[in-house]
Amino acid sequence: MFHQIWATLLYFYGILFDSIDQCSQHSQLRTAGVEKEFQESHLGRWYFIAGAAPTEEELATFGPVDNIVFNMAAGSAPTQLRLRATIRTKDGSCVPREWIYRLTDGSTVLRTEGRPDMKTKLFNSSCPDGITLKETGQGYQRFLLYNRSPNPPEKCVEEFQAQTSCLDSKTFLLTPRNQEACELSTN
Repeated sequence: MFHQIWATLLYFYGILFDSIDQCSQHSQLRTAGVEKEFQESHLGRWYFIAGAAPTEEELATFGPVDNIVFNMAAGSAPTQLRLRATIRTKDGSCVPREWIYRLTDGSTVLRTEGRPDMKTKLFNSSCPDGITLKETGQGYQRFLLYNRSPNPPEKCVEEFQAQTSCLDSKTFLLTPRNQEACELSTN
């Protein structure tokens, strides 16, 4: 009898330990650097795949989106990154957008020009050809998954969702990507 109770306790301890360990592994985001090699490796075309946040309101801006394609380019100064995007809405419209990120020397925090309250931090993704961003601003925090391919492996999206869930993101949004992406200017 004692052996059965002991075996049962060990079994449940193993399940508990495994779930805690999984979450701690997923919650460890590795920060991407901002040195020249980073900038060069992250220039070019990116697709917005998914978002996660503690509440639905923090992802509401992405509700009408079918897909988004971005082009990251070097800015006019060494501490700038220029981001152009076209957003395909679910109703078929194409909406162009443009941002300038300012790099802080030696930091992984990007500041969005014209939005002093907004901070963007870059993290490596466990997904090949992927990157995770954490955006924070006045009253919101969200994680965003980007990939070089518009259709990354499903495992990448599942890992992103598990990782952000461990970081208190209870709301998850996957872009449908049912329509063709809008034309993206690379100039």
